[in-house]
Amino acid sequence: MAGPGALRARLVRRGRTPGLRTAKTVLAAVVAFQVATWLDTTSSPILAPLTALLVVQLTLYETLATGWERVASVTAGVLIAVLFASVVGLTWWSLGLVVGLSLVVGRLLRLGPHLAEVPISAMLVLAVGGAENAALGRITETLIGAAVGVLVNLLVAPPLYVQPAGEAIAELAERMAGFCEDLAAALGGPWSRRLTDTLLDRARGLGTEVARADRHLARTEESARLNPRGRAAREAQPRLRNTLTALERVHVSLRNVARVLLDRTYFLPEDDAGEAWSLPARAALADVLRAVATTLRDAGAVAVGTLSPADVDATRLGTLLELRGRLADALLVDPRADAAAWSQHGSLLDAMDLLRVELGTALHPPSTSWAPPPLAGVQRRAFRRAVTRRRRR
Repeated sequence: MAGPGALRARLVRRGRTPGLRTAKTVLAAVVAFQVATWLDTTSSPILAPLTALLVVQLTLYETLATGWERVASVTAGVLIAVLFASVVGLTWWSLGLVVGLSLVVGRLLRLGPHLAEVPISAMLVLAVGGAENAALGRITETLIGAAVGVLVNLLVAPPLYVQPAGEAIAELAERMAGFCEDLAAALGGPWSRRLTDTLLDRARGLGTEVARADRHLARTEESARLNPRGRAAREAQPRLRNTLTALERVHVSLRNVARVLLDRTYFLPEDDAGEAWSLPARAALADVLRAVATTLRDAGAVAVGTLSPADVDATRLGTLLELRGRLADALLVDPRADAAAWSQHGSLLDAMDLLRVELGTALHPPSTSWAPPPLAGVQRRAFRRAVTRRRRR
């Protein structure tokens, strides 16, 4: 169970006003409910605060880009419910037909993540008998909730999601550093095929964390669009994207290291697996991996902004190069005596070189600013391709 300090760290994070997002959500829900009550949309206008609650969690760009989907899903569900309610009431089979038809209509309208809102809206209206005033009221509540959510997001500290992206990237760097340290510790103990299998699985599993960090950063980039506070995200994006790109390539190199260790181990008979890598080579590789772990933590601190690139220990990369040289000496083998070992040792050294290059990139992010692509850029490119194809005919 998390202690009081950990709980406080989650509630009060660096650079975030405590309770702001919660207050915005509550404000949007209350205002939407009150406006719907004043307009007397329905006897219980719960759809207005529900829509406002969903909208206020989005970025401004998401709100405008997908708002029509939310309105269309509710409208479609209401119309389906009105159609059925005029013929039958709420029974088990009418409910099944409404849900099935709603899902089909939602897929035809390509509503994506809002697909479930079609049957939900239909069931809400069907439950009150599907009267026309109830149907119109549900649509009005949806519009009120969407409008209130957009206004609250626009007027009260529009979300940027810079901090979650930085934290996700720093956590990715920490997990990679932990893997490097665990691999270094494993190299100092008994060696076996089973151990190399486990290490390769862990290296591959880091890909999930890479994808998670990428999703957070994509949300940050999206939040900079149409956002009056977007300057902070535009300034942070080059640093975050640079670090994440470098860490993605570090992940590939770490996976290659684990694969080379496994291949060499499986090359020998199972009883001789402990002799796949000499003790000096294992010790030298462990030293390199511990240095990589330290540098990874520095890269994570640079990404999140707690460490300036100018304050990074200038000897980090030089130390990595020196340790790589010691590893090369420990792996030296005559290719005529053992061609397979010579090839596998070369692959291991190549992975070490790539690690050093990418870590150097992560420690020195660009100082240039970033601008989101034009909103209509995709549509313009599609139009140009269509015109080009037409001319070729």
